[in-house]
Amino acid sequence: MPEQKTLVLTGASRGIGHATVKRFSAEGWRVLTCSRQPFDARCPWPGGEENHIQLDLVDPEKTIAAIETIKAKVGGRVHALVNNAGISPKGAGGARLGTLDTDLRTWGQVFHVNFFAPVVLARGLKDELSAAKGAVVNVTSIAGSRVHPFAGAAYATSKAALAALTREMAHDFGPLGVRVNAIAPGEVETSILSPGTDKIVEALPMRRLGQPSEVADAIWFLCSEQSSYISGTEIEVNGAQHV
Repeated sequence: MPEQKTLVLTGASRGIGHATVKRFSAEGWRVLTCSRQPFDARCPWPGGEENHIQLDLVDPEKTIAAIETIKAKVGGRVHALVNNAGISPKGAGGARLGTLDTDLRTWGQVFHVNFFAPVVLARGLKDELSAAKGAVVNVTSIAGSRVHPFAGAAYATSKAALAALTREMAHDFGPLGVRVNAIAPGEVETSILSPGTDKIVEALPMRRLGQPSEVADAIWFLCSEQSSYISGTEIEVNGAQHV
């Protein structure tokens, strides 16, 4: 009987995270979901509640404490860690928060969730990842490499930092047998989209939004044996928005 593989996923409750749960579950993986929300009994996958960890990554102490909870659930091996959780605060009426009007506390909260939590979790689970010769995927953003009309300055810089962290982690985790990569989605059809996204879509070469399942497929590829010699890279999943 082949070993059931285990994925630890943050930001699992909607959008790309939700699609990633479905993708890995369909492949027979056990998925441990980490989310601010309690487990929703409507979620259709097996073992859902038992495999759910309610965790607000904005609190570094809670993030560190959650590592022991995760360790107790995984039994010594983690085949993939996907750092998908991200927050993108907005101003009044959904306005973009730039460098001049983002409160320092907001910068801190965004960086705790989007940047510090991924390295804290990966470091905390390094033995389990190494034991499984596993993979880490950090979800960055097109906003990490260019000014975006909706994504604020704190979000954008946290994602740029996460892309750099991916490179550093690939270097440091490589000798442990662990690969580390990132995916940078563009405009994906999720609840985080802002009004006015249709104007961006008109200018995209592919003339449409991406689907969460398309991003989940890229995450799956980077966690599978198909990408066994790929590490330290960031794959752009944006319908050529970056060209």
